[in-house]
Amino acid sequence: MRIAPNATIVRTLFGLGLCVTITACAKPTPQPSTHAHSIAPDDCSALGNARPICTFTNPEDMVPLPGNQALLIGEYGTSAEDHAGGLVVFDLESEARETVYIGGRGNGRATPGWGDPTCSDEPDARFNSHGIDLVRRDDGRLALLVVQHGNREAVEFFEVKGGGTDWHVSWRGCVESPPDASLNEVAALPDGSFYTTKMASLVGADNLDAGFPTEPTGMAFHWTPADGFRVIGGTEAILPNGITASPDGRFIYMNASGESNIRKIEVASGRELGRAAVITPDNVTWSPDGRLLIASLRVEDPEVFGACQTLEAGSCTIPFAIEAVDPETMEPLGPVYETAGRPMGAGTVGLQVGDELFVGSFRSDRILRIDLTAESE
Repeated sequence: MRIAPNATIVRTLFGLGLCVTITACAKPTPQPSTHAHSIAPDDCSALGNARPICTFTNPEDMVPLPGNQALLIGEYGTSAEDHAGGLVVFDLESEARETVYIGGRGNGRATPGWGDPTCSDEPDARFNSHGIDLVRRDDGRLALLVVQHGNREAVEFFEVKGGGTDWHVSWRGCVESPPDASLNEVAALPDGSFYTTKMASLVGADNLDAGFPTEPTGMAFHWTPADGFRVIGGTEAILPNGITASPDGRFIYMNASGESNIRKIEVASGRELGRAAVITPDNVTWSPDGRLLIASLRVEDPEVFGACQTLEAGSCTIPFAIEAVDPETMEPLGPVYETAGRPMGAGTVGLQVGDELFVGSFRSDRILRIDLTAESE
């Protein structure tokens, strides 16, 4: 990323789960150099309590489906250039995967539409899946919201139906992003609204030639059907990334990747109620016992990202941790899992289901399945 031409810089800013400039912005604690070991093309063996499942294409984000028998995983796709990706259901017992949505396949649209009524066309074959979130709507239906950057910069709405391990999705509408906004993650609300992060602008890559951002590049929005997008106060930051909401929707927890922290913000007032230091945070999820789980990348050499960008097989091996934070006090509680980059690196999301942790990555052919009751190595 650091050595890429302007066009690649722009695509990467909004194309990946994590902008590859943020390590320089965040100035993380130095780690052992991993530049010579950034790719593990064939090794798919377990290490300690972590077992890779090597059947995916850049599984950047994931959510549990009702019943906890399956996960819905968003695959970013094969590259930032073609944006080809999809939505996958992963059966936890059999470990089988089923692609349930690919853009441009005539998947059909249910009615009435969700999101912005002016959005009437399904995503085309360039559809990808970046940040995702699942919510039970006030009308009882299950909605999946997906940030994507393929044929448009938008939050796509899907209806999810099924049960157990048998699920399918139907596209229901979209909301195009605010002008010049590269979105990153989304937090869905039962009333049909959502919170989302603008990581950076879609234009102005020339400004990056002089160095990495030192001033805010984005913020968080609240979108409602009645009022559209509204900036949430207190959220301006360098490279906003993951976002989630409290169960009642009153608070958001937003990762400022370029500043290495996560903030707790009261949405109505914009008051910051606390923040926790987390090195280069990406996505954030809720654990079953009510902690925040935050994927944290640890890398000294930004050129490692360049090697990962060209990865066509295997896994990028950037060191990472899944850090826990108390949502009330915003006190860091330490890592629930950490790795030097094997059997998978570049973790962008950590999702706990029961006593297991599932980790996805922005550049990998695998996810990790981690037994939290077993000893790690």
